[in-house]
Amino acid sequence: MDIPGPEPREDGGAGAVAAAGGLHHYQLRLHAEYGPVVRFQLPGAETAVSVADPVLLEATAHLDRRPEGPFAFLEPLFEAGNLQVLPAEEHAPLRRLLLEVLAGRPSHERHFARFTALAGELADAWAERAGHGPVALQKDLTALSLRMICAYALGGAAADPDRVTAAFEDVLTDSLGRLYGVPASGTEQERARRAGEALASLREVVDQVVAAHRSGARTERSDLIGALVDAGERPARIRDTVMMTMLAAHHTTGVAVSWTLHLLARHPDVAARVGEELDRVLGDRTAPDYADLRRLPYLEMVLKEAMRLYPPGPYGARETTEPLPLGPYMVPAGATVFYPIWAVHRNPDHWPEPERFRPERFTPEETAERPRLAHIPFGIGPRSCEGAALAMVEAELVLAVLLKRFRFRPVPGHEVVPVERFVLWAAHDILMTVSPRVPSAGG
Repeated sequence: MDIPGPEPREDGGAGAVAAAGGLHHYQLRLHAEYGPVVRFQLPGAETAVSVADPVLLEATAHLDRRPEGPFAFLEPLFEAGNLQVLPAEEHAPLRRLLLEVLAGRPSHERHFARFTALAGELADAWAERAGHGPVALQKDLTALSLRMICAYALGGAAADPDRVTAAFEDVLTDSLGRLYGVPASGTEQERARRAGEALASLREVVDQVVAAHRSGARTERSDLIGALVDAGERPARIRDTVMMTMLAAHHTTGVAVSWTLHLLARHPDVAARVGEELDRVLGDRTAPDYADLRRLPYLEMVLKEAMRLYPPGPYGARETTEPLPLGPYMVPAGATVFYPIWAVHRNPDHWPEPERFRPERFTPEETAERPRLAHIPFGIGPRSCEGAALAMVEAELVLAVLLKRFRFRPVPGHEVVPVERFVLWAAHDILMTVSPRVPSAGG
């Protein structure tokens, strides 16, 4: 049976993607019109197939090859090969090492106090600004998440963390500017020069941390670099891995928290319930301990529901190496298989009233009734995000700190428009009025 989809276009599909406002919006439209499996054109992909059915996705979960085209814009960041498209035989041992570090509770606990201090600094800054205009959630929260991942990846060895974060922003701004045409200051040559200097500066910082590890001079350990050094990885691969970790964690956590606060501000009944849970668990404390996170199940449900409605990464992609049976269809070898995460998360067959914000979808009882791959904010299979557990810890901590102290209200007249910027971004940020929160009675 032929896979349904739109008629071919002379421009290879570029115009249809642009007209829809990005690939994630285009995939939503395609699945609404053609069903759970859609064939479509995409520049750089001879055959592209998008799969929005979580049951059918199981047949693709073993795929361990990424197509090079969608990730080519990241190549300038890497010295030893684009880590996003490493061959499976190279990727598998690196993935095992990263999971040992990034998914491990001991590593999370070691860095939790530093994460808490950074979240507290942002909360203090917002407290001083209360009553003096709105805050821009994405701007402030992605900056916080970058400071957190720098502290994690580099330990205490970065002499000037503000310089590190500024340099990374220069690198990322250049990469995304070239990919999405985002306006930036200066000429193309000036932006490229700034990005090149910033990239060299970042690599120099990583080299300094590596040297400290090898000499035994570890004042505050970087679990990530320590594991890479101990595994005997060559310097270029260590630098690349640190850069990839910073890239993956930077916008993702800040964006997830931003969308969560956006939804809570529009659903004050849910926000009140989160506040009651925080007051009950934390009492007079303004921040949780690491062990407290397990005692905040409703907060976790809220975050998961926010990532269902606004997944930070709106799609993933794999490449078939041989013909792949997919329900009644056959996907040819060499095809690009897309995981349209936004469309999967809004599939009405598995998410009744998919546009509605309802955290109770993630009670153990409701979760058990859904297919395993109905909720995939961090991807699936052997190329899923190694930092998923760390990202959840960071996001829940930041939400707990902010929601314990503040009430959030939308700025009247400010329209929040999701757009594709490597992550699911809000085009004009998410502006919010922040005011001190009064703890619930009996909290």
